[in-house]
Amino acid sequence: MNRVVRDFTADATGAKKVRLKDFRGKNLVVYFYPKDSTPGCTTEGRDFSALHNKFKRANTVIFGVSRDSIASHEKFKEKQGFAFDLLSDPDEKLCKQFDVIHEKSLYGRKFMGVVRSTFLIDANGKLRQEWRKVKVAGHADEVLEAVKSL
Repeated sequence: MNRVVRDFTADATGAKKVRLKDFRGKNLVVYFYPKDSTPGCTTEGRDFSALHNKFKRANTVIFGVSRDSIASHEKFKEKQGFAFDLLSDPDEKLCKQFDVIHEKSLYGRKFMGVVRSTFLIDANGKLRQEWRKVKVAGHADEVLEAVKSL
């Protein structure tokens, strides 16, 4: 699990453009979630936001990613008071790069959706750990512990 993550560019809240290579020298937590303003996604974002200063002290930047628009992200971030930016991936480029879109099932209906996943990229741009099919409870704490062990 030490492969270099291919550079990417994405639109972020705050009218920013984010490039992976601009964060060399810092660790990155990139977490993918299904949809803005849904219960699990709200809880996950709040959990990461509550630990934001601890991640910051550990030289780590957090980004949440979903297929929602920047306008939706701005409302979600403002309403929840998230201390980090959200990346918009409407064309699924990032989702595909990190292989987080899979068949899901809801009430017997099958569809392609984002599987809640988190990736820890070190200061050299190498993928150090990934969590797939994440359960929200305690997840942000687990990621922080992984960051501290880098």
